Amino acid sequence: MVIITHNINVVLCVTMSATVTILTPILHLVLASSQVCVLVTSAMFWKFDLHTSSHLEALLDKEDVTLTELMDEEDVLQECKAQNRRLLLFLCQDQCMQELVRMITTEPPAGGEETKRFKYPNIACELLTSDVGVINDKLGNEEPLLETLYAFLEQPSPLNPLLASFFSKTIGNLITRKTEQVISFLRRKEEFLSLILKHIDTSAMMDVLLRLISCVEPPPLRLETLTWLNEQKLAQRLIELIHPERDEERQSNASQTLCDIIRLSRDQAGQLQEISQPDPLLTVLESQECVEQLLQNMFSGERTESCIVNGIQVLLTLLEIRRPVVDGVMDAQGFERSYTVNSSILLAIQPHLTHFHQLLLEPPKRDPMLTALGVWEDPLGNTRLHVARLVASLLYTSSSSHAVVAQELCRLNTMDVLLDLFFKYTWNNFLHLQVELCVAAIIRPCAHEMRLQEKIKPQEDASQEQDLTETPASEPPVTSEDTAHNLMVTNLFQHCHLVQRILEAWEENDKMQSEGGMRRGYMGHLTRIANTVVHNVEKGPVHTQISSLITDLPEDYRGRWETFVDQTLSETNMKNTIDLVGTGNPRPSSEDDMESPFPKELTIQQAFSDYQIQQMTANFVDQFGFNDEEFTDHDDSIGATFDRIAEININIDAGQDSANTAVFDACSKERIQPFDDDEEDIWEEKEINYATQTKSRNR
Repeated sequence: MVIITHNINVVLCVTMSATVTILTPILHLVLASSQVCVLVTSAMFWKFDLHTSSHLEALLDKEDVTLTELMDEEDVLQECKAQNRRLLLFLCQDQCMQELVRMITTEPPAGGEETKRFKYPNIACELLTSDVGVINDKLGNEEPLLETLYAFLEQPSPLNPLLASFFSKTIGNLITRKTEQVISFLRRKEEFLSLILKHIDTSAMMDVLLRLISCVEPPPLRLETLTWLNEQKLAQRLIELIHPERDEERQSNASQTLCDIIRLSRDQAGQLQEISQPDPLLTVLESQECVEQLLQNMFSGERTESCIVNGIQVLLTLLEIRRPVVDGVMDAQGFERSYTVNSSILLAIQPHLTHFHQLLLEPPKRDPMLTALGVWEDPLGNTRLHVARLVASLLYTSSSSHAVVAQELCRLNTMDVLLDLFFKYTWNNFLHLQVELCVAAIIRPCAHEMRLQEKIKPQEDASQEQDLTETPASEPPVTSEDTAHNLMVTNLFQHCHLVQRILEAWEENDKMQSEGGMRRGYMGHLTRIANTVVHNVEKGPVHTQISSLITDLPEDYRGRWETFVDQTLSETNMKNTIDLVGTGNPRPSSEDDMESPFPKELTIQQAFSDYQIQQMTANFVDQFGFNDEEFTDHDDSIGATFDRIAEININIDAGQDSANTAVFDACSKERIQPFDDDEEDIWEEKEINYATQTKSRNR
């Protein structure tokens, strides 16, 4: 409500939600004056467009108004999203829609500032993707408009990155909103996928592919689209782009696209299970033939860091055994989503482990690197770091082909090379973490394997009871996986000399620090490795074997190890103890992440990527942002909140007087001041003679 008084010169704005008791004295105030003009409007003032017509409306009244004139108005986007009827009728004219599409697909004239050059293309893209039904219908149902939009892909490389982003956003919105029409149009274009891959060096083209994979619904149509992409050999053609002869940008984008396809396909596998059909793209990517083709490309010709690193990133994605809970999706047991590694992936990697091992010894040549501690003539490099990550992932897989990989790693003595790099590159904590994960994978199982064992344990118990009734003296069978795991443990302690390396590195660090030198950068990870060994000597699936291997150490090292564990390591753990305030539960570093499964490090690195590629469905736009209910009256939902509060069980022992209670009482007396009853109440109603005040002013 707006009340304007002529004599008092007061403007007071009150919404219709104000109570009558507040309005009554105000109306009395106004009516008490002799010369009064009262203007009352409702809170629906804006809804019915009773405000003064904007300049946009004036432009629309002109017969010769142009599209660019409307686009120069600041509120054109706001009016479009508010579905201004006159504006939408103007924009949906054939010539206007053609002009809008032309703006986002044609390079603007050269000259001037970039921001001004791309002003109209940017506004045109926003108008076309404003998610207004009439615009979506016009653009998705008109074949000439789609042809003009598609013609952007037929331009020679390289594409303008900004225009490519406009194209990607527009076509992506159409795939989501006009799915059947757009998919049908694209399937009639035989060169569509070839053109997308031709421009894959522009990152916006990756988004188009991901939209086709993730935003097509319902599931039968999605399966049909995936089958079409698979028939076009999308996976194989992306793998062909990861080759030493391709430019680095093309390799990187192809690798990222493959990784995103794998994750999206695995996350959305449940949708296709409803129609009992596997994801055709994922099936091909996990096949042994496809992985072998990727590995052949990586090691064909000159070995470049870009090709090897991008190829390993795809392999790491295929070997992922669990994913972080970014969008709140968990499995039936309440754990993070987990996946089973296909045995064909390991069978394809196993023959090439020799090449990966050789990369640790002779990586692609790198220039010296300047660091805060001096110049590194032989830096570790991204290649060797990714190989270490790959070895750690292979050690944590629980596939039936794991034994083959473990035996090959032992034959190559890869862990010995990784430990050499661990101590050589003192300050590379990225490498230290990967080597620590490798050691932990060998001497203790990861959490996901323990959960799998729990699932099959009842079946094993039942079968063992049956066997005992038939053959009481039978021994449990020893599987090839157990043999390979024991072989890895033996290799780590006997051939890699893990205990001896820990003792010697610790003593060298103590000597250096005593002489005034710096503490070595790997000491934190070395402490965790030592604690892992000690923990698994006391308990664990291979504690008997580890105890035996430590007992078989030379007497000198065995005595030094016992002294180290009882004194040095124990004192270090006490220094690293974290005492949470008020809990009284110290947590030594020996317990850090003891039960944490391997891919924690991968979880951290992939969290942002997972956020970006979280499941994009057809209703993603509807779910984005705020719900309309958040802006409505919540009176009807108040009861639900109190219903939940009533379910909370609060146990308070009123008879217990603690020190915290006394402190709280003291603070309350000091901080809270009592009210003085003699003070004047500023809210007390008083009679005011406005006429007297008016006369005094007139004088």
